Amino acid sequence: MARDYYEVLGVARSASQDEIKRAYRRQARKYHPDVNKEDGAEEVFKEINRAYEVLSEPEVRARYDRFGEAGVSGAGAAGFQDFGDMGGFADIFESFFGGFGGATTSRRRGPSRGDDLRLDLKLDFKEAIFGGEKEIKISHLETCGTCRGSGAKPGTRPQTCGTCGGSGQVRRTTRTPFGSFAQVSACPTCGGSGEVVEDRCDTCGGSGHHQTSKKLKITIPAGVDNGTRLRVSNEGDAGQRGGPAGDLYVYLFVSEDTDFRRDGINILSDLKITYLQAILGAKIEVSTVDGPVQMEVPAGTQPDTVLTLENRGVPKLGNPVSRGDHLITVKVQIPTRLKPEERDLVEKLAEMRGDRVSKGGGIEGFLGGLFRG
Repeated sequence: MARDYYEVLGVARSASQDEIKRAYRRQARKYHPDVNKEDGAEEVFKEINRAYEVLSEPEVRARYDRFGEAGVSGAGAAGFQDFGDMGGFADIFESFFGGFGGATTSRRRGPSRGDDLRLDLKLDFKEAIFGGEKEIKISHLETCGTCRGSGAKPGTRPQTCGTCGGSGQVRRTTRTPFGSFAQVSACPTCGGSGEVVEDRCDTCGGSGHHQTSKKLKITIPAGVDNGTRLRVSNEGDAGQRGGPAGDLYVYLFVSEDTDFRRDGINILSDLKITYLQAILGAKIEVSTVDGPVQMEVPAGTQPDTVLTLENRGVPKLGNPVSRGDHLITVKVQIPTRLKPEERDLVEKLAEMRGDRVSKGGGIEGFLGGLFRG
């Protein structure tokens, strides 16, 4: 059975993302197999890595907090796949520590994946409920069509970097009382690519990319809520040296509605009715997200009674055929003033019930008593 991931990293369950990252770096330094030769260090290191996979991603962390390991056994691995797309753990570890103990990984000179992008998109209340197509505008890096991403002027090609000899890395050895440590970092001349462009492409200036704005149509699934993340494949920045593009992540934020509120897959609203409608019952037209609907208010309905319109709520995300309910809270309006003829009728009703009321006053209290007795 997996250990608690917060315990693995040595942080509280309320720890911030920065605290989790710092704890991960500290633990990874301590148990990295190239540093710690004790038996079991490699297994501990893998456990630390797995804990960070889950807790570093807010959505995956939320599932873990709610369901434990069962909630992330598939989703956590999927989240880490995005990690892998960005270069894998070896590159991440190297960026944290700048190379360690002489055990380094050669930077790939071949194609590399482009960066992922984020876009925040605001939706109306009903757009989130029913979904549909939405047009968005993004700005991202695309591969230069003139040099095909090489950065070199057509007819020329990049040359091997003379500083690093094409490895993309430079090494510096430091002697300490505890031994010699080799620190490896990206070559400052070629930026880690192992190549330099002498004749730069006139179109992109040698970068191999150019910034482009474009419009996209994306599909919003029915039932999305605040914080839902949509992934649009290959719409991030273009990759280096012909590598695949990153992905675009669209984070959804839902506007509040003046009439409706949301509780999971249920919709909540209030209905104001008169005291006579509450006493006698009535058929009333109510507003729903689907439009006006006739609803029966039973005779003798009490204030704050909740009436249910089944299957008028939010579609379940991923299963739009199944919907929640619309829960309507009845608000009975007690009049503050009555016409003389209305007052006479209510006073007669009070006499019939044997209720004590003041002639010409106190009727409102009597009306309130109708709903308590």
